[in-house]
Amino acid sequence: MSGWNASDIPDQSGRTAVVTGANSGIGYVTARELARAGARVVLACRSEERGTAAVDRLRGEVPGAEAAFEALDLGDLASVRGFAEGWAGRPLDLLVNNAGVMALPYGRTADGFETQFGVNHLGHFALTGLLLPSLLEAAAPRVVSVSSGLHALANIDIGDLNSEKTYRRWIAYGRSKTANLLFVHELARRAADAGVPLLAAAAHPGYAATSLQARGAQMEGRKAMERFYEVGNRVFGQSAEGGALPTLYAATAPDVRGDGFYGPRVMMWRGAPAPSWRASWTRNDVAGERLWAASEQLTGVVFTGLKG
Repeated sequence: MSGWNASDIPDQSGRTAVVTGANSGIGYVTARELARAGARVVLACRSEERGTAAVDRLRGEVPGAEAAFEALDLGDLASVRGFAEGWAGRPLDLLVNNAGVMALPYGRTADGFETQFGVNHLGHFALTGLLLPSLLEAAAPRVVSVSSGLHALANIDIGDLNSEKTYRRWIAYGRSKTANLLFVHELARRAADAGVPLLAAAAHPGYAATSLQARGAQMEGRKAMERFYEVGNRVFGQSAEGGALPTLYAATAPDVRGDGFYGPRVMMWRGAPAPSWRASWTRNDVAGERLWAASEQLTGVVFTGLKG
């Protein structure tokens, strides 16, 4: 696996992929490289303007690419259900749960969930469950969730999933990224128990220089903090191209294992993808089951075909 890069992606001809949050950053690079390898790619984005611009850019960079935009707002379960209903009847080979928000001021989604937990975890939980019938129609389906090394900041608080008792933006972010890993852990276990060929894995980009870090500061008009993140990106961050490699590896490499977690090999920071360290609490079966049950209750989405 040493030196693995985008040129090592196996031929994806005949496969269809959905990448959430694919209008910029590592999501865009993920979609572009999957398309370059022959996949038909759907860029599932909240903004039609940014999503269609990303499709045009992708087609310019990869002549002949099969790429399309479809609207999806992970902070609104009605939008998630609408996307899934529009997909009904079409097999889906790959779902990349990439979209996310980071360290935002306290807010709520359209359904009343704390924004980071609602978008980063619950939106993708619901999307995966609603698309499960289409995934199971494919011969070798995969689900890849993009977590973060910052999951180590905090375990989930099953009694306060929406941070209603206290809210600390970075702790809430860490909890949402822990939730991503617990979701993949439980999804992989349930797929194995059900005997279905669904491969669920996770990835993280290390420190990738994207717009994600400064979004919270921009929302609050904190110019000094925004500049701080921009300097940090220039000095310490790797490119979006480098940051996307673990996701692309988890999505395509033949030796990826269920419940695997992949990230940059050099101190979890940069470099070619490799199996990554993860906090022990992200492999806790009881926590995974409890989060799954709470997520079903909160979203109203049940994974038909996968028993507990």
